[in-house]
Amino acid sequence: MDWQSSLRGFKAYLKLERSLSENTIEAYLRDVDKLLQFFSSRSEEKKPEAVTTADLKDFLVWVNQLGMIPPTQARVLSGLKAFFKYLILEGNIDSDPSALLESPKMSRKLPDTLNIQEINSIMDAIDLSKPEGMRNKAMLETLYGSGLRVTELIGLNISNLHLDIEFIKILGKGNKERLVPIGSEAIKYLRIYLEEVRVHIPVKPGKEDFVFLNRRGSPLSRVMVFLIIKDLAQVAGIPKNISPHTFRHSFATHLIEGGADLRAVQEMLGHESITTTEIYTHLDRDYLRETIVHFHPRS
Repeated sequence: MDWQSSLRGFKAYLKLERSLSENTIEAYLRDVDKLLQFFSSRSEEKKPEAVTTADLKDFLVWVNQLGMIPPTQARVLSGLKAFFKYLILEGNIDSDPSALLESPKMSRKLPDTLNIQEINSIMDAIDLSKPEGMRNKAMLETLYGSGLRVTELIGLNISNLHLDIEFIKILGKGNKERLVPIGSEAIKYLRIYLEEVRVHIPVKPGKEDFVFLNRRGSPLSRVMVFLIIKDLAQVAGIPKNISPHTFRHSFATHLIEGGADLRAVQEMLGHESITTTEIYTHLDRDYLRETIVHFHPRS
């Protein structure tokens, strides 16, 4: 039993027996693909039936070190549990290695954010003398400048860049489209990347419209974006647990701190409910409290 045939069968099972939507099916398949990326990072080749509970525990440690937040970790584990349940049903394995694993506890802690100096330090840590450096610069300026989710970033299409009017079209959760403003710095580095770097990459057939590519001409993976950001944070000497979502949180926090309207921020982030966006007003209150403590003469 190999991974490719197992994943084909798993996809058919999710579609035909569980009647899940295409988006949900793709999310489950991405969860299993993360496990394959984990084994690849350790230069291990394991067939599905050889995966152990110890392997999955090591995998959860790995995704945590990548900076994935607990809800994301829980969702990934849920996808893996569904995969191994399918293998049990098919008779491909006798016992479920994920059965004893518990989802990470959900924290109510407000998300980590970066201040302007930390954002600048990470941007300055990028080596622009390398082709991938210019790509990473354009990528992080876009991530922070428009508050995108990592899936929206890696799925960004050239045909949806409207740089002349300083907007980009995003396909968000539930296949909902939204127009998001993009700043001058992001536009500047996107143009340099597209006109001077990307044109020299041999693009794989069918991937011509994706903005951000690896050196082999395929779209960047979520994990690759996580690793790029973790490496840059280390070079910049920032000890915080930083992920792509940290840039999204920082984007929203800095807008609220600057006096932006909550409804406008909700629209830019693509939140269905404004209650989701309201978490940034709590962050703003913390910011105001810190300002009083540091600067008020009676504090």
